[in-house]
Order: sequence, then C-alpha cells, then structure tokens
Amino acid sequence: MLVMMTADIAKPEGCSNKEFFEVWRKESVAAQAAAAEGGPIKGIWKVAGQYQIIAVMEIADGETIDEIVHDLPIWSEGFAHIVTNITWKPLSPYSAWAEKLEELARS
Repeated sequence: MLVMMTADIAKPEGCSNKEFFEVWRKESVAAQAAAAEGGPIKGIWKVAGQYQIIAVMEIADGETIDEIVHDLPIWSEGFAHIVTNITWKPLSPYSAWAEKLEELARS
C-alpha cells in the first residue's frame, strides 16, 4: 500500500545549528540512499520555506511503518524529539475512486 508521510522538524532549544543540521544531513543521506536502493521510499521532498519533509512510500502493513521510523538516523541517534509532528496517510489511486463515484452517482 502507498502511504504519504509528513514530518515537521524543529530545532530544539539549546541545540546548535551545527548539531541540528548535521543530524538532519545524516538523515538526508540515509533517506536518499534508501530511495536509490529501491526500498519503500518512492519519493521524498522538503517543503519549500518550511522544515517539513514529505515522503511517499510503499509498505506492506502498519508494522512496516514502525520499522521505517525506528531505522531512521534521527531515531537511532537519539534525536527523535526534533520530529515534532509525523503523520501517515494511506493513498489509493484516484482511478479507483472515480470508479466508485460512478456507482455512488447512480444510487
């Protein structure tokens, strides 16, 4: 199943810019490598003007989400607190919805 993940990143009080951006840099290296390897990440973006990441992933089930999250360098290096909001939204092809609309419009 395809899911869209959004994650807001916030620099904690007392954290230097150098430390904050180094953790994020490590995360970006890992994410780009995972996407290049043909893993679950199908696309990843940074929202312009915001510290927010959007990724589209193909996963088997909910447990896969936990595996993905806990494998992230941000989590494994003890910086999970910089992710202030993470959401997961299941996606389905719009064509499937269009077919359902045909049925719903007839009822």
